[in-house]
Amino acid sequence: MRRNATPSARRALRLGLLLLLALAAALLVSLFSGSSLVAPAEVPRLLFWPDGSPAAEVLHRLRLPRALAAISTGALLALAGALMQVLLRNPLADPFVLGLSGAAAFGALLMLALGLGLWWVHAGAFAGALLAVVAVFWLGRHDMGRLEAASAQDESPRLLLTGVMLSSVAMAGVSLILSLAPGEQLRGMLFWMMGDLAGVDLPWPLLTLPWLLCLLLMPWGRDLNLMLRGPGPAQMLGVPVARLRRLIYLLASLAAAVAVTTAGTIGFVGLVVPHALRLLIGNDQRLLLPASALAGGLFLLLADTLARTVMAPLQLPVGVVTALIGAPLFIGLLGRRGRAA
Repeated sequence: MRRNATPSARRALRLGLLLLLALAAALLVSLFSGSSLVAPAEVPRLLFWPDGSPAAEVLHRLRLPRALAAISTGALLALAGALMQVLLRNPLADPFVLGLSGAAAFGALLMLALGLGLWWVHAGAFAGALLAVVAVFWLGRHDMGRLEAASAQDESPRLLLTGVMLSSVAMAGVSLILSLAPGEQLRGMLFWMMGDLAGVDLPWPLLTLPWLLCLLLMPWGRDLNLMLRGPGPAQMLGVPVARLRRLIYLLASLAAAVAVTTAGTIGFVGLVVPHALRLLIGNDQRLLLPASALAGGLFLLLADTLARTVMAPLQLPVGVVTALIGAPLFIGLLGRRGRAA
């Protein structure tokens, strides 16, 4: 058994180091790329010893906060996706499957329609996401606590149907706001709906949250692996299923809510990244969760760099770029999985 574990651990370690190196390289590329060029050799000097030049101002006020926000947001989305796939035992689940995205979008657009500032937009998005969490907990409370079922398939449909219902109601509200919004507000609303990291604030909790969640989940790694067998077998093996399911849902919802509040609705990161890593390193959550955080941050950072450079000085919504990259990639992964089967 140890002989089988050692190559797997070594492969995971190599993948982690590779992701860290790729993330550092992508960060460097992001910092010197844009409509205002900064020489790559000047980036380290301006980063650690700013001289007050226009290049240093661009680096510290615009590019560095945006790049770090992209890394943290991508890590949160990938973590939320990996946790939702454990909770629902469905590799196609993503962070927004339970209606959180639609509720957050409704809250944010409502603040924009009222003409309130950016802080209120973020507060509205977080309030909408929080209401979605509370609603799913309340409507699905019987299934969340039911341990008699032998399979999560008995419990997942109620959660999924609850999320679909909430998402439909929220998107109806979003459509109503968009139809009534004046023309000068409509473009900003649509841009936020498609994902936008421009002008994002960078509070320290956003930077630390993904890695704190990984540390919090590490002691539960064995139980998360057992949960993939279903609540019945997991409970027989000593897993506190009801408590763990609530923990998974709360942490995944928190991660997705903070990501949506920061950057709007960005799809495919939480779906594609955990799914691709599962094919590379297996389904051990002790390895998959931190690898998902690193790969999610890398994926969104590269997508955001493309979004602001490919048509510079114009900027594309980063959600459009993740969809254009993520959809073909996911189709390719499904085809590879089908051939392997």
